[in-house]
Amino acid sequence: MKIIIAGAGEVGFHLAKLLSFESQDITLIDTNRDNLIYADTHLDIRTIKGDATSIAILKEAHVKHVDMLIGVTSSEATNITACVLAKQLGAKRTIARISNTEFLHNKDEIGFSKLGIDELISPEAIAAREIELLLNQSAFNDSYEFEGGLLTMIGLSLSRNAPFVGKTVKEAAGVFPELNFVPIAIQRLGTQYTLIPRGDTEFREGDQVNFITLKKGVENLYKLTGKVKQDIKNVMILGGSKIGKKTARDLCSHNFNVKLIEQNKTKAYDLADELPKALIIYGDGRNVELLDEENIYDMDAFIAVTGNSETNIMSCLVAKSKMVKKTISLVENMDYYQLSHSIGIDTLINKKLLAANNIFRYIRKGEVVAMTKINNMNAELLEFIVKPDSQVCDKIIKNLDFPRSAIIGGIIRDGEGVIALGDFRIKAGDRIVVCCLPRSIKKVEKLFL
Repeated sequence: MKIIIAGAGEVGFHLAKLLSFESQDITLIDTNRDNLIYADTHLDIRTIKGDATSIAILKEAHVKHVDMLIGVTSSEATNITACVLAKQLGAKRTIARISNTEFLHNKDEIGFSKLGIDELISPEAIAAREIELLLNQSAFNDSYEFEGGLLTMIGLSLSRNAPFVGKTVKEAAGVFPELNFVPIAIQRLGTQYTLIPRGDTEFREGDQVNFITLKKGVENLYKLTGKVKQDIKNVMILGGSKIGKKTARDLCSHNFNVKLIEQNKTKAYDLADELPKALIIYGDGRNVELLDEENIYDMDAFIAVTGNSETNIMSCLVAKSKMVKKTISLVENMDYYQLSHSIGIDTLINKKLLAANNIFRYIRKGEVVAMTKINNMNAELLEFIVKPDSQVCDKIIKNLDFPRSAIIGGIIRDGEGVIALGDFRIKAGDRIVVCCLPRSIKKVEKLFL
């Protein structure tokens, strides 16, 4: 695919990096020469210095021949304008990064597609949704829903008292006669190696395991893994950023008790006006005395979403030392993202990665409708729609030429989630969730073309 990315900031550079690994034809446009020099020397892409809203610059990037233009600058006005112009100049599809979530809530009423914008992406809204999902599945450290929860991916660390530690996947499946979940990825304690489990794979203490499950399978997983379902009610948020504000508003609407700490006085007063159901505290959340005064011991969850990764990590570690059940930290540094479990924080989230994952599904071949990278693992989850002429259609799963480094986690058929075993026959229109290591993605995609 020929793709133009407008904006070489954090989201744009990360997206260009991921796409360049897949040998996509990428052109990166930015007004900042330093950003482009860095991208040019680190990635196999073409760079153009200029304004993405300039018709001359878009023509220089051969916009009329591109399959997609992705606007991810820090200015939503620039992104929207670039998409509108690109569509008029011949780009097949356009995606705009926005920060005003009102656009998302009213996109059908406004008719953005008529203006030339096919999709709107808000990293802040995606991150806030991720946080809420993690709080709802409080015993788990990674979570992702397909089709409103018909299938759910959840991740957790196996404790010593988990009944199937020491058992194989096949033996563990026999603990419950009705199988409502399937393990899709395992990372051994103290390693960075991701394993796609098979029937003879043994579960070990300390394993980070990700499962695909139905709604009724969540309770079984609590029992099987020795986890205790924790009721999250009192939440403290550090940082009144866009993510902090959106998270606080969403949690308040679902009857959580929210305290939000903001060290900028003006912003704190503004947040108090905008979030009447939340308690806004003006102060420095790095101050342990302040946290004690605000009864951090009584908090069920602590969420750090300031603009500083180190502040977020350290404050979460402080919260963990105060016996807070659930800690979630926003990080910008991708190296930190790989360390969440080893440093003692329940979950690290990265809005660049979340945004890139959402954009990725429009670039993947085949009928990919959703995808996500599994937290702290080198594996991806993809959701395909089976076409009548695809190789997997009308085939039994165990007869498929499926790579060993990939596994079918579940299938959605006629509005119901199914944990499909080897004798399940795939039909046209099925939505299939696949977990695979990066090296097998292309082979999996070919099966669904």
